[in-house]
Amino acid sequence: MDQRAPNLLDEALGLVDEEKTKPWPLSSRVVLVEDRVETSGAFVLHHLLKRALSPHSSNDVVVFLAFSQPFSHYDRVLRKLGCNLTAQRENNRFFFLDLLMSEFPDGDEGNKDGLVALYGKIEKVVSTSFQENKKCITIVIDDFSLMEVAANGATNYVLDFLRYCHTLTLAFGCSLVVLNHEDIYSSIERPALILQMEYLADILIKAEPLATGLATDVHGQLTVLNKEIRDEQGSSRNKICNFHFRVKENGVEYFYPGSKT
Repeated sequence: MDQRAPNLLDEALGLVDEEKTKPWPLSSRVVLVEDRVETSGAFVLHHLLKRALSPHSSNDVVVFLAFSQPFSHYDRVLRKLGCNLTAQRENNRFFFLDLLMSEFPDGDEGNKDGLVALYGKIEKVVSTSFQENKKCITIVIDDFSLMEVAANGATNYVLDFLRYCHTLTLAFGCSLVVLNHEDIYSSIERPALILQMEYLADILIKAEPLATGLATDVHGQLTVLNKEIRDEQGSSRNKICNFHFRVKENGVEYFYPGSKT
């Protein structure tokens, strides 16, 4: 059984459903996780991966594009969280695309063709899963910056790739989750690139160090911007949540500033 108590991150994302009767709240949505070199946001990917592969959502599928870490790393981390990726892969619920050593051929055509081929693999899994009546398909990119490296710095083509993946969220009700490092770009290139990615995102999650500096019992703060949330009257609004986090061996603790003594 997946005995999971609601936490502040789940609440901010709208994932609190005790009866497990509602559709996956992230369907047809793009989630962008932005972190810093000194404050990794990888734990957010781990959390969403576990949620998407929950026993309560046994008809859901994850397509994972790994540019940052091998399968063994994620399998080890998720086992500590109570999720067996090896078993999920054998059950055709977890499709792992190992892209650690990927490098597309030089030149515009090489970069373009490499990304087109990668998109073709994703689209094949998505369309096949959709035909098999899978409820929700989540596409995860574990490091957008390394995807740029694989594409020889062809940022425009990588952004086009994201836009094509975005069309899958609209056509098949997929979720798209992307992790990017906000502080690795120069002041010149950062604004346009980050703004375009944030424009695509329905949910923006920022993992940042504490404004007051380092603390032994607090590893950073999360800001979650959930765009166009609809209330009971049908009106849309943006929802912003901010809280602290502490990464532990078998999970992450979330709490409001000043609530821990």
